[in-house]
Amino acid sequence: MSTENIDNIKPANLLRADDWKFEYQQKSNPENSNLDLITYGTYRIASGATSDELFHRSEEALLFCMSGKQSIDVEGETFNLTHYDTLYIPLGTSYRIIENSDDEGHIIICRAPAENKHEVFYSEWEKIRVNEERIRHLDKKEVYMMFDVSENADKLVAGYTVYEPFTRAWPPHNHTDQEEVYIFTQGNGSIEVYPDEEHKTFVHSMNTMDAATIPLLNYHPVYSQDEELHFIWCLAGERYWVGDKHKSFMDASVDELTT
Repeated sequence: MSTENIDNIKPANLLRADDWKFEYQQKSNPENSNLDLITYGTYRIASGATSDELFHRSEEALLFCMSGKQSIDVEGETFNLTHYDTLYIPLGTSYRIIENSDDEGHIIICRAPAENKHEVFYSEWEKIRVNEERIRHLDKKEVYMMFDVSENADKLVAGYTVYEPFTRAWPPHNHTDQEEVYIFTQGNGSIEVYPDEEHKTFVHSMNTMDAATIPLLNYHPVYSQDEELHFIWCLAGERYWVGDKHKSFMDASVDELTT
């Protein structure tokens, strides 16, 4: 074989047992979470890596960037995500994730069944966090509407809630037509999930990246401790946010609320 031909042959690539470039970890799905709709998981992407083509045949999805800098290629269009940016992936839409930072990236993904294909929607945290139309001000806490009912979707709505230190949710509320997952993204706190006061058995401290599933008709108050607390709330079902539908939630004029 000539030297010229040898020069055109690409070398092999050694892959050790613990080498990786892209990982998906499923955290919960309807088979193990007592939810009917939401599947929750995380993507981990090595620096410079590109995922396979990803595709959810019967679901719509929301991606939440936790760290890194990702380019998400969605059927020929590219969206650049940094910390807390959010991207809605419509039903049956293929996408790839490219990690552009020098460190590995982390993305949270929440999915729910859908029947209709809507448009892609990108929400940039640095813009949302200063847009008063997207913020709901409560006592010692702020709610940021990252994917609101003004965006088209079948079932998903999501946002971030930020608590000041030593703050609790009030009034406690539950839903007849929405299930949720709460994913704690900064700080330490606690959550209770219960059908009534007599059966308050799910009471847990929550650290960063801990999560809780919230089936229908469960109250789910959150408590912050000695530092600011952030969490994602992602719901599936009827599309509304409790404070927009019930003003008594905003002014805390009731002791508890069922939506």
